[in-house]
Order: sequence, then structure tokens, then C-alpha cells
Amino acid sequence: MVSLNERTRQSWLPLIVLGVGMSMIIIDATIVNVAVPAIMGDLGLSATDVEWVNSIYSLAFAALLIPLGRTGDVHGRRRMFAIGLVVFLAASMLAASAPTGALLIAARVVQGVGASMVVPMTLAIINSLYTGPRRTVAFAVWGSIIGGMAALGPLLGGWVVTDFGWRWAFWVNLPIGLLVLLGTARVPESKDPAARGSDVPGVLLSVIGPAALVFGLIEGQRYGWFTPTGEATLFGWTWPLGGVSPIPFAFALAVLALVALLLVERSRARAGRPVVLDLSLFAIPSFRYGGAAAMIITLGEFGLILVLPLFLQAAMGFTAFTTGLIIASLAGGTFLAGGVVPRLNLAPRLIVRLGLVLEAAGAVAIGLAVSPSLGPWTLVPWLVLYGVGVGFASAQLPNVMLADVPARRSGVASGLQSTIRQLGAAVGIAVLGAVLVTGLDAAMAERLPDKPALGHAVRESGGAAIAAVRDPADHAAAVAAGADATRRVTIVTGIVLFGGVGATFLLPDTERRRREEE
Repeated sequence: MVSLNERTRQSWLPLIVLGVGMSMIIIDATIVNVAVPAIMGDLGLSATDVEWVNSIYSLAFAALLIPLGRTGDVHGRRRMFAIGLVVFLAASMLAASAPTGALLIAARVVQGVGASMVVPMTLAIINSLYTGPRRTVAFAVWGSIIGGMAALGPLLGGWVVTDFGWRWAFWVNLPIGLLVLLGTARVPESKDPAARGSDVPGVLLSVIGPAALVFGLIEGQRYGWFTPTGEATLFGWTWPLGGVSPIPFAFALAVLALVALLLVERSRARAGRPVVLDLSLFAIPSFRYGGAAAMIITLGEFGLILVLPLFLQAAMGFTAFTTGLIIASLAGGTFLAGGVVPRLNLAPRLIVRLGLVLEAAGAVAIGLAVSPSLGPWTLVPWLVLYGVGVGFASAQLPNVMLADVPARRSGVASGLQSTIRQLGAAVGIAVLGAVLVTGLDAAMAERLPDKPALGHAVRESGGAAIAAVRDPADHAAAVAAGADATRRVTIVTGIVLFGGVGATFLLPDTERRRREEE
């Protein structure tokens, strides 16, 4: 007779529960991006305040992935997943009813904490629960959710915010989250029986290091990489050193904290004491090289999500809903890949490589297609191609990275994998954002050399100011400049992704080794 636990392991119900929970986290982040103008108008927030609504969430999320991943290994991954859901839902209620910007920012911090519990636990549970062909399917679904929901979010966000108001961007989490919370009863518990004790210095350093690094990468464009370009304020506190930006200090703090973390964790491991960061994971080739590939992939993937919606709305004049439909074709390609991957008789590393090739080709094709006379559906075939690549690469890279990681260490490995992806995304935002700004600066200086004030406004807004240009000749020049800068970013994205293809040749053939062991 088959036990309940064994029947659960043979079903797809846990994957459905984890997938819906993951979808809620990803969609919420992108809905908030769409809701920004409505939030500013309702709560009277400044541009700096509303930027913190997004930034503070990313900081809290990135800072806690490693320690909370290990906490799941120690105390139970299903338990950590359920607690994360409760925290996220409570923060959503607080955000939905927030009467002031300060309370909304505080709620976003708590949401980031809840998300940092949920996201790595989904990957850890999948890694410990499914094996063989089911493992391939499970990771295909996980990867499709990561890529697809990020692209669908703006479309859903535009609909919710337009028809119901920005507060429903948070209220909508409640019914979904409660259903997922009920479904966790059918997710088997798992933990690392060998995990024990606490590592207070490691926890503190693993929070400070990633948080400072992500802060520097995300906020460098706003505050200046060295010379300040704007006043840095939060909750009424202003950065006191007016002659130097806070960004160099953030990077210095990140380096010191991360170096100290490595030294402390190495010393504790040698002494046989508990560690929050298991450095022995990097001795596993699939995890080490998979992490390098993941960093490159996430760095490149943010190129399109960063610039296309802005260009399509500000320069081309498309509505938010039309833009959402165009970007949703990327999600269609991602979900299509999720259904195709399990049918491919290829090793996971080959699927990752194929995905990166398709992503790179799609990005370059999009760049070549961008022009001032762009039609609304011209980019759709290339976005679908790009989305298929995202589905292939994102679906099977975690499979490759965690293939040789013992199931009992899945939590800390998943937290570290998620941290690597988050850092790659932050680097991508910083690097490709800089490419966009310099591209706009050069293109505006070439086309409108006698109007530096207009060029400055377009550059500083990332192209958003193009929509407000009234003179037809100036507007046409600004649109052409936006097309040039967008083309530059997408082609650089393609080049970065082609570099990721090279990284996949370092990945071991984990599928062949697994077949030999079986």
C-alpha cells in the first residue's frame, strides 16, 4: 500500500501550490511598477519616495535569501514557505490600506522579507521532491513561471490599476495567498537532519553584504557613482556628505562585509561549527559554473524588460495596455517552452545552451527591428523567440545547478542560487541602464546639438520625457534618439547572452552521470 507521503511525491499538486505562490510574488512586483503614477497622485509622494517603494523591496529580498535559505534547511522548508506566505499577505494588507508613503515603504520592506522566504523554498522543495523525468518537468514549470509572470505582470497590472485602483495591486494577493496557504498541507515537509545551531556573525554579514551591493548597483544612476547627482533621503534623513555620493561607501561596505563573510564562514567550517553560507557548494562544478551562467543570464535578460516598455510608451505613444500585450508575447514564448522542454530528449545543459542562443538571437533581432516607424506588432515574433529562449534557459539552469547538491542542503543552495540571480539582475539594471543613458545622451547631442536642455531632460528621464516634447521636429528627433538608444541596449543584451553561451560549455553533463548512477 502506498503511503500518503509517497502518493504526494508522485503527484503534481505540490508543484501547483508552489507555482501559484511563486506567481503571486513575481506578479506583485511588476504590478507595483505599473501602479507608480497612481500611487504618486493618491499619496502625494515625491519621485524619490516612489523609487524607494520599489528599491526597498529589492534590498530586503536580496539581503535575506541566504540566511533564510539555511533557516528552511534547519526548521523545515514547507514551514518556512508557509510563514513567508503569511508575512507577505500581512504586508500586502498593510500596503493596500497605507495612508502615507512612509507606511507604504515600511510595508514593502516586510513584503520583501516574506518573498525572501517563499522564493528559495519553492526551488528547494522541488529539488528535494522530484526525481528523474518529473524533475525535468518540475523545473520547466518553475522556469516558465519566472520568465512568463515577469512579462505578464505589466499587462495584469495595467488592468487592475486602471479598473480597480492601485490598492487592488495589493488586495488581490489575499484570496490567492490564502488558497496557496491551504494547499501547503499537501506539500511534504523536508529539512536537513544534519543542520544544527546558529551562526549569528554569518547571518549579519550575509545580510549586510548583499544589501549594500544591491543598493549601490540599483541606486548608482540616481545618486551618482561618485559625484552626487541628487540628494539622498529616506524617511526625512539626508545623506550628510554633500560632496560625495553614498554609492562608493555602499560598495566599500559590501566588499568588507562579503570578504569578512568568506573568512568567518571558512573559519567556522574548519572548526566544525554551524555556518549560514556553505562554501563547499562552490566545490561542486555544476553549482559553481551554473552560478556563473546564471549571473550572465539574469544580467542580460533584464535588458529588454528595462527599455522596451519605456520606448514603446514614451517614444512610440502606445498605451500601457497595448504595450502590455506586446510584452505579453514574451510570456507566451516562455510558457510554450515550458511545455516543450519535457519532450526534448536533451541533457539539461544542452537545453540551457539552446535557450541562451535563442535569447541572444531574439535580442539582436529586436534591436535590428527597432526604428522610429515601428509598428505595434513588429516585435512580437522576436519577443516570442526570446521568450522561448528564456523558458529553456531559466527552466533547466536550476536543474543543472542543483543536480549534484544533496537534497538535505537544498535550502541554502536555493537561497544562494536566488541571491546570484538577484545580484545578476541588479548588475544588469546598472550596466544596461548606463548603456541606455549614454546612448540617449549621444543620440540627442547628435540630432539636437543646439538644444542641450531638452537632451538633458530626455537623458535624465531615461527617455520618458520624449512623450512631453510638443514641437514636431524636436519630437521626431527625440523618438529617433530613443530608437537608437533602445537598439544599442538590446544588441548589447544579445552580446552578453552570447557570452553566457560560452559559460554553458563549462557545465558538466549531470544527466549522463545521473543515468549511470541509476
